[in-house]
Amino acid sequence: MTERQQIINIAVIAHVDAGKSTLVDAFLNQSGVFRENQDVVDCVMDSDDIERERGITIYSKNCSVMHDDVKINIVDTPGHADFSSEVERIMKTVDTVILLVDSSEGPMPQTRFVLKKSLEQGINPILLINKIDKKDARIEEVVDEVYELFMDLEANDKQLDFPILYGIARQGIVVYDPKDAEGIEVGAEDKKARKTAAGMNGLDIMPLFDTIIKHVEPYPDLNNEPLQLQISTLGYDDYIGRLGIGRITKGVLREAQTVAVAKGDGSIVQRKVNQVFIYRGLKRVPVKEAQSGDIVVVSGIADISIGETICDEKNPHPMEMIHIEEPTLSMNFMVNKSPFAGKVGKFVTSRHIKERLDKELEVNVGLMVEETDSTDCFKVSGRGELHLSILIENMRREGYELAVSKPEVIMRRNEKNKVLEPMEEVIISVPDEYTGSVISKLNLRKGVMREMGAENGYTRMEYLVPTRGLLGYRTEFINDTRGEGTMVRRFDGFDEYKGDIPQRTNGVAIAQEEGVATPYALFNIGERVQMFIEPGTKVYEGMIIGMNSRSEDMVVNPCKAKKATNMRAAGSDDNIKLAPARQFTLEEALEFIDDDELVEIVPDDIRLRKKLLKELDRRRSGRKID
Repeated sequence: MTERQQIINIAVIAHVDAGKSTLVDAFLNQSGVFRENQDVVDCVMDSDDIERERGITIYSKNCSVMHDDVKINIVDTPGHADFSSEVERIMKTVDTVILLVDSSEGPMPQTRFVLKKSLEQGINPILLINKIDKKDARIEEVVDEVYELFMDLEANDKQLDFPILYGIARQGIVVYDPKDAEGIEVGAEDKKARKTAAGMNGLDIMPLFDTIIKHVEPYPDLNNEPLQLQISTLGYDDYIGRLGIGRITKGVLREAQTVAVAKGDGSIVQRKVNQVFIYRGLKRVPVKEAQSGDIVVVSGIADISIGETICDEKNPHPMEMIHIEEPTLSMNFMVNKSPFAGKVGKFVTSRHIKERLDKELEVNVGLMVEETDSTDCFKVSGRGELHLSILIENMRREGYELAVSKPEVIMRRNEKNKVLEPMEEVIISVPDEYTGSVISKLNLRKGVMREMGAENGYTRMEYLVPTRGLLGYRTEFINDTRGEGTMVRRFDGFDEYKGDIPQRTNGVAIAQEEGVATPYALFNIGERVQMFIEPGTKVYEGMIIGMNSRSEDMVVNPCKAKKATNMRAAGSDDNIKLAPARQFTLEEALEFIDDDELVEIVPDDIRLRKKLLKELDRRRSGRKID
């Protein structure tokens, strides 16, 4: 057996946009992972296209660096609450966490969530106050807020005695005292300048490396114990199939080894491992054997799942199954049956959609897929709007066509048979002048204010709101606060049903026939309707083309052309001035639609439509039957 290497596993945890992926970039840049002349993209761990576009981490990922002959495995975790199922499992594979907190924002709801999970695992965190170069940094206050948070979460004395470091992750700088980084100026947008910032200023992230080595005991040598490896994440490779990822708690794992797998139902089955991989830098490297403490990737076990334990064939000791919180939101994924169906997409049948959802279940453990009475419809449940919309967006980019229904919250019943609904903790910061509007809207949506305070022209509010009440609110919130407000949400738990919540009050404008929208027709309709389409857009009967200024739906003809007369001036259509059409993102479309409407998703477009396309069918369905 090769000489055992010292290993420390760490996770970087924080809320969205606190600088987690940027800090991991600094780890990799300053530990010699990249060649001197290698051009490296920012947020190198955010490898998914959507992660790059939105600047968020969706899937937890692994890499490793070396420092003082110690291998440090780093896990970059998602900060968004919808991906909390990813975070929960990661905590079981690490020896410490670096809690990253923004120097002006302080701890946010997601910070609380991920910190709570790590404290429950008995982990002793390291605090890093990031972005200390911000003009509105309030470093001492934020440190006090973090202490209060630790005490709220009932941290023990050892956990409360956490080391504190200060940093500017974008510039690859970590210091023991904020004064050491004062007066540093490096072009924030200049990547090369940022990369060499540490050298120019004589500062780097070595204080963080040194604190990790000093604060965290390397994983103990348990190589001689019977094998124990719990799967915390799943992966998929087109060539070698399903992959199980986790930390070897005890023993040694070798390639082509026969093992026992403790399944979720309590049974123990025999399987054979094909290859074993470890991480070196960002690369997945095959090895003959991996040792206790290391994070490994295992191929060859086609039915491996989250929480299952790979054990010694002759001496199996299963670990406690990982509890994954259940979905809170569901929507129906349907075959696209609009008149424009199948014109753009490559994958359009129910078989295609079912295969894609099954593939997603291989790796996306927070998701649940159920069949419905119809063979063309699947009920898909997830942890929130973002969780589900990222799946839909990925499918759209892969060439799928589908229609999806309005998201619905998943209700439960307690032992007294009372209906319970999911509640969310919402933290809002808005300019003082918009406070009244936000309070009034959240009160209508059955929100209960927990806390409120004002500082520097901004009001900070903490609310508890039913998830139902937040569906469709984000766009309204942005409009009400002129884009200056911030709203952060986190699942809080289930509580008794809060009663009816008012939904969208405006009706919609519905196309009367199939054709191409004309400027003349849209100009006339636009007097009463906020348009969603531009002239030249192809429409069909039942397609939603705008929002009515009144509460009822209105059927209109957007394809009507101006009658030609001898009085008509040439090119008069060119003089028509139209207000810009409202463009929907996928999330905004899902928030906007009502119960009798669908979002039609094709690779090159997102359309809104009525479930029943013909006006006569809609009238019939609206009649009350005695």
